[in-house]
Amino acid sequence: MDFFEAIKKRCSVREYSEKPVKKEDIEKIVGCARLAPTARGEQPWEFVVVTDKKELAEIADMTDHGKFLKGASAGIIVLCKDTKYYLEDGSAATENILLAAAALGIGSCWVAGDKKPYADKIREYLGAGPGYKLVSIVSLGYPKGGFIAHKKREVSQVLHLDKF
Repeated sequence: MDFFEAIKKRCSVREYSEKPVKKEDIEKIVGCARLAPTARGEQPWEFVVVTDKKELAEIADMTDHGKFLKGASAGIIVLCKDTKYYLEDGSAATENILLAAAALGIGSCWVAGDKKPYADKIREYLGAGPGYKLVSIVSLGYPKGGFIAHKKREVSQVLHLDKF
């Protein structure tokens, strides 16, 4: 899929079909995540892929707005070493996950991690040490109802040249 088409297609998907996401596609997606820009070249990220339905349900139950993870084929949990720019780096990696998934026709949704009350609980559940921060949880699966993007503001409404 064309890069610009993938960006336009990407939307938050919270209902998934039963079709599993192939391991090769998950590896491609994580491969794109690791190519994200990173401050000072630190690459502080680690990606935990969860495909077991019971474990996805346990993680979903720990969240406040991620209950739909129970219906996903997989979840990619983005953890970063606690560096100065972990949130920026982990967010860039998360965006690459979302775009790569869309390019492959796979639905996804970003569930917040950083600063959430459940962040340490999920980090510990996954076995990551206290030197890591939970940046995000991304659900993956084939959309039940297709890709339905919300209307976005026009470029003319958000673009400011030289000054605001």
